[in-house]
Amino acid sequence: MGAQLRVYKRRIQAVTATKKITKAMEMIAASRIVKAQRKVAASMPYATELTRAVTAVATGSNAKHPLTTEAEAPTRAAVLLVTSDRGLAGGYSSNAIKAAERLRERLAGEGKEVDTYIVGRKGVAYYGFRERKVEEFWTGFTDNPAYSDAKRIAAPLIEVIQKETAEGGVDELHIVFTEFVSMMTQNAIDDRMLPLSLDEVAEESTRKGEILPLFEFEPSAEDVLDALLPRYVESRIYNALLQAAASEHAARRRAMKSATDNAGDLIKSLSRLANAARQAEITQEISEIVGGASALADATAGSDK
Repeated sequence: MGAQLRVYKRRIQAVTATKKITKAMEMIAASRIVKAQRKVAASMPYATELTRAVTAVATGSNAKHPLTTEAEAPTRAAVLLVTSDRGLAGGYSSNAIKAAERLRERLAGEGKEVDTYIVGRKGVAYYGFRERKVEEFWTGFTDNPAYSDAKRIAAPLIEVIQKETAEGGVDELHIVFTEFVSMMTQNAIDDRMLPLSLDEVAEESTRKGEILPLFEFEPSAEDVLDALLPRYVESRIYNALLQAAASEHAARRRAMKSATDNAGDLIKSLSRLANAARQAEITQEISEIVGGASALADATAGSDK
C-alpha cells in the first residue's frame, strides 16, 4: 500500500507541474491575441483601398496584365500555405494543411499543375515527411509576422506570376490560411489572390453601397498595374499572415485551457485514489495492531494457566 501511495503522489506532482506550464501558456496566448487583432484591424483599410484601386484601374482600361487578366487555358497554379512554427495549438496547422490538400485536388482535377510554397515549420515537416516537392518555404515568424516577412514571401511569387508558364511561371496564385473570425472560431480557407476577380470586387462594392473611384492613368494603365502588383500581393499576404497569427494564438489558448482543465480533473481523480490508498494503509495498520494485541493477550492468558 505504501508503494502505491508514493506512485500517486509522484503522479500528482508531475501533473501539477504540467498544469502550471499549460496555464502560463494559456495566459501568454491570451495576451498576444489582442495585439494580433489590432494588427489585423490596422492592415484591413490599406488592403481594401488597394484592391479598390486595382479594380478601378482594371475596369477603366483594356490593359492585359497578370494582376487582372485570366489566362485562356490555365495550366499551372502556385499555392501558398500558411501554418505555424510551433505546436500545442490544437488542430490549427492540420486544418490549414487539409484545406491546402483539398485545393490541390481541385486544381489537379482542373488539369493544373500545382507549385507549393509554405510558411511555418509544421507545413514544411508535413511535406518533408511525405517527400513532396516544395518550391520555397519560410519559418521563424508565424506568431508575430512583420511586413518585411510578407515582402520576402511575395518576391518569388510575383516573379513566377509575371513569367510565362513555358518559362516556369504560373497562371494563378492561391493562398491557404486560417481566417480569424472570433476568439472561439477560426476557419481554414483558400483564396485566389491572382488574377483578381473583378466581378467579385464589384459585387462586394455594390453590396456595401460603395462607388469605385475614377482615375486618370499616367503614364499608362499597364505601368500603374505594374507598380500596384507587388503592393497588392504584399498587402494580401501580410493580412493573411496577421489573421493566421491571431488564429494561432486563439487556437493555442483554447488548447492550453483544455489541457489545464484536464490536468485539474486528473489531479482530483489521483487525489481521491491517493486518499483511498492512504485509508486502506491506515486500516491495514490498525488491523495489524489489533491482531497483534489480540495475539499477545491470548499468549499472556495461556501462560497464566
